[in-house]
Order: sequence, then structure tokens, then C-alpha cells
Amino acid sequence: MRIMADKRDYYEVLGVSKTANDDEIKKAYRKLAKKYHPDVNPGDKAAEERFKEVNEAYGVLSNSDSRAKYDQYGHAAFDSASGAGGYGGFDFGGFGGFDMGDIFSSFFGGGGGAKSGAQSQRGESIALRIRLSFEEAALGCKKKIEFTRKEKCSSCGGTGAQNPSDVETCKTCGGTGRVRTVQNTIFGQMQSQTTCSACRGKGKTIKNLCKSCSGSGLKNVSKSLDVNIPAGIDEGERLTLRSQGHASATGAAGDLVLVVNVQKHEFFERDGENLYCEFPISFAEAVLGTTLSVPTLEEKVEIKIPAGTQSGTIFSVRGKGIQRVNSRAKGDFFVTVNIDVPKNLSKDQKEALLAFDEKCTGKPSSKRQSFFDKFKK
Repeated sequence: MRIMADKRDYYEVLGVSKTANDDEIKKAYRKLAKKYHPDVNPGDKAAEERFKEVNEAYGVLSNSDSRAKYDQYGHAAFDSASGAGGYGGFDFGGFGGFDMGDIFSSFFGGGGGAKSGAQSQRGESIALRIRLSFEEAALGCKKKIEFTRKEKCSSCGGTGAQNPSDVETCKTCGGTGRVRTVQNTIFGQMQSQTTCSACRGKGKTIKNLCKSCSGSGLKNVSKSLDVNIPAGIDEGERLTLRSQGHASATGAAGDLVLVVNVQKHEFFERDGENLYCEFPISFAEAVLGTTLSVPTLEEKVEIKIPAGTQSGTIFSVRGKGIQRVNSRAKGDFFVTVNIDVPKNLSKDQKEALLAFDEKCTGKPSSKRQSFFDKFKK
């Protein structure tokens, strides 16, 4: 059994306050995900566990519904053993078997929302990690994913019975899936309603179980799906494919949730929808000025470098960054120019450079002279 006290508070994990807005949570997550990403820390098990912890915290706090449940119940909201619901950190509707009707009926004699008829239970959801290249995430793509899910048994059609005639109405609950008991207390008679133990809430019992699925009504099936990845998706974000999870013998299928991992790029970095890169220029280009042809993810853009540009200067090109998910809008492209200092000069090159330096300055530069003057003071 999992000890909930061992898990750190999700707000503490991301380093944000409980009043943090969505942007603050997203910004904190991106910073930590970048710091502890497995590509940045190869072979570091501690960083890998920290990365998983950060992803789990963001998965809950980035969703308004799951965040509200976490604020109310804490980690118990996503622990099936606690009765608060969820699927191991993913909340996909309801309270995971915690029936509010049972509570109301216990105190008010069956009123206040008690269900009638056999219980319908939704299938479990499936969470998978999908690894994308930097370009695939930024530009969008189609990916084939393979996984295993539970589907209704083809032999019994999900009934769990060897033959249709083997399915009978539960004699204990009369097919309702629930039993009512009456207790005498000092306050008078009190009625309570609980799930029928004979049929486990299904309202049906089976004489002879299906040999193919052993009465579960479900079988494991290997599946392959082509998934459209939208342009602009980022590290840690999720794609939910409705009703593609495990089937249920008594209700709708669960969801398939894809958690995105994005590989690092050798040349580019991103922060949200903005794209960044560093570009080398020669000393002569920095001094005299030039026009650079710099590649983006989709095309080349021209950037005018004015004469006298210093190393580390940043130039921006509007609208040439990464597309926002489900939108045509794009972020900006930022280029940092760094002067490529030549190495291993020949004797002639060194003499020419020294002669050039003497002609340009003749004495220490004004900036250097200013530095010495301030230092003396």
C-alpha cells in the first residue's frame, strides 16, 4: 500500500504558492523540466526521479478539475485505495468507486442521490509517454503508437458468460446491484444502501464463466493508432484520446493519455512559443557590419548586423518562432551573435592584426582608459 505521507506537496515540488495562476505554474514547470530532463542529466537517477516528480505535479496542477480535487483532498484524491478516486495521478472523472449515493442514503434513508439499477463503471484510462524530436513537436507530425488495452471479449460479447442463458438476475439484490439494510438506533430506524456483494454491483450473476476471458468479459488486445500531433506542443503537455483506453464490461471505455517528451535540439532552444539560437560572426563582420542568412525551423531569415556590433548582441525577428497550439499565431525568433575569435594564426596574420590594432587605437581604447580611471578612484 502506498504511504501518502511520503509524497511531497505538489506546490512545493514546483516551488509555487497555492494561489499561483496557470502561467506561474507553467513557467515553474518548464524551468524545472529543463533542469532535470534526462537528456541533460544522462545516467543521473536522482535527476530522473525529480523529473518524474515534477511531471506528476504539473499534470495535476495544470488541470483545473484535478487541481480543485487536490486542493480539497490532497494526494488522496488520486489514490484508488483511499476512496477519493483517480488513476495513479490522472483523474478521469468521478471519484473512482467512491459513491456519494451511499453517503446520502446512509443518513437519509435512500434519498439524496442514491442510484437505482446496476452500477455502471467506466473503463480505466491508459497513460503513455510519447517521445518527439524538437522539430516534430514544433511543426506537428503524425506518429504511430502501439499499446495494449482491454477490449470486450469476442467470445461472450463482454457478458463473461459461456452462454447467454448463463446470465441470471442476482437473487440477492433483485438486479439493482445494491442492497438496503435497516438499523435500529437511538434516533430511530436508519436505512443504508451498499453495493451488493453477491454480484459486485452488476445486478447479474453467471452460472458458467466464459472460458476465453474467465468471466471478466475483457481480453488484452494489441492496438496501433495513427495520432496527429499538433504543432507547438511542448515538453510535459498531454494529448487525450477519448474512449481509447481500457474497455469496461459495464460502462464506457476510458481514455488514452499521451504525455509528451521532447528531445533537445543541437542548434535551437525554445521558451513557450519563442525560438532561440546562437549564431557565430567573424571579427570583420562585427566591425564592418553585414547581413546574415540564419535558418529557422522552416526557412531562412535575413538579419542586418550593423557596424560595430558587440558579441552577445541579441536580434529578434517577429512571428518566426513556434506556432501556438491550435492557433496560427507564432512567437518570435531571437538570435544571439557571438564573435568567432580566430585561433592558430600564422606569423603573417599575427603581424597584420597587430598593425591593424595600432592603426585603430594607437593607445588603449577609450573604454579601457575609462575603466582604469574608475579603478584608480
